[in-house]
Amino acid sequence: MNDSVTLHGEYEISADPARIDAARVHEWLSTDAYWALGRSRAKQDAAIAGSLNFGAYEGGSGEQVAYARVVTDRSTFAWLCDVYVTPAARGTGLGTALVDAVRAHLEPFGLRRVLLATADAHGVYEKVGFRAMETPEKWMVLGEQ
Repeated sequence: MNDSVTLHGEYEISADPARIDAARVHEWLSTDAYWALGRSRAKQDAAIAGSLNFGAYEGGSGEQVAYARVVTDRSTFAWLCDVYVTPAARGTGLGTALVDAVRAHLEPFGLRRVLLATADAHGVYEKVGFRAMETPEKWMVLGEQ
């Protein structure tokens, strides 16, 4: 996997799985992300292990301040999920930069589509090319909606 680093102001965005602070990611998602409240550490660790993971880090301290995860076959499909930016880093454009770095990382795979679901961050994703489905009636779901 390409572990390249993208810079956004004082932040580094990296796809290096060794840099992910799994404990911090679990804390963020299980306590502060509406879609993952109460997620167990074991479930989060399994999700990390089975996915492409991206982190954003403060340039000086190297502390992780954001996270994104992609579930993909690296050929036809990807699902972008668990995008989280710490409150202190919000409003800096880091969320948009993180999603843009993910998109750039996925480009060489030639995926037919990348999906995501959001209740409140449509504007972030629209800035990097995501749009509402034209034919949502074609899609179905098994499990929670």
